[in-house]
Amino acid sequence: MSTLTAQRTTAAPAAPGRSPKRWARKRRLRGEAKLHPIVWVFVFAVMGFSLIPFYWLVNTSLKKGVSLSKGELFPSQPTFENYLAVFQNPEFLLALRNSVIIAVVTTTVALVFASFAAYALARLKMRRKSLILTLILSVTTFPAIAIAAPMFSIWREIGLYDTLLGLIIPKLTFALPLAIYTLTSFFKEIPRELEESAYMDGATPFTAFRKVILPLAVPGLATTAILVFISVWNEFLLAVTLTTSPEARPVPVAIAFFSGTSEFDQPLGTISAASVIITVPLVILVLVCQKRIVSGMTAGAVKG
Repeated sequence: MSTLTAQRTTAAPAAPGRSPKRWARKRRLRGEAKLHPIVWVFVFAVMGFSLIPFYWLVNTSLKKGVSLSKGELFPSQPTFENYLAVFQNPEFLLALRNSVIIAVVTTTVALVFASFAAYALARLKMRRKSLILTLILSVTTFPAIAIAAPMFSIWREIGLYDTLLGLIIPKLTFALPLAIYTLTSFFKEIPRELEESAYMDGATPFTAFRKVILPLAVPGLATTAILVFISVWNEFLLAVTLTTSPEARPVPVAIAFFSGTSEFDQPLGTISAASVIITVPLVILVLVCQKRIVSGMTAGAVKG
């Protein structure tokens, strides 16, 4: 009797939708997906290491007067007077406008020219393409201080000193190679069959590039645009060398020229508030476009 019961138990069908092998595989995958507690400790340590400086900046921006010299973890009397003073400063608003113009124009021009150059390097058959890409990328590693003094003299001679155009050109010199290198690696992973199909339908190379390749390259374009924009927005050395008046200064330089109400007053609070103001838009931009950034950076990492 017990043998018959055991046979029936063995032959009993599994519950519908729950195959034993499939169920065991799902449980195994769920177990593998769980991170070890030590890994989470390192994750939170890195997050804290990255966020503490920004928190301290916000903390300082909410202090005024004597409390600025105190190392309080939380401001005892938080105030937004520093932010009001920054927004009431006409030179800061002018510098903010200059930074927006410089960053947007430089990013747009870099994307337009880099998309054509990267597409040519990724698709056309030419000799020593790796050497060309290496030379292009080497421009981004060139120290800006080495060209600051010569460019200062040249710009004064031709009338570009202390102008927005005089800042856009050198910033574009460093932004364009970065954009070309990033987009080239992305264009290489787009299948050639898509272009060939467009050619069979009567499309020209430019039409195929505009209607087939560019829509597929949106994640790469978004990633490149954000990287270039942040790089141009935060650049300081060339900006402080090639400008002398508030009419052409971008925000990083304008903050460096902040002054207190008196000779002995340190404008630490207003500098911190201004730094928070120009940092928050970049943080929001990265958070909003984080999916585009991740998909653009990982494009081509796995070939299937």
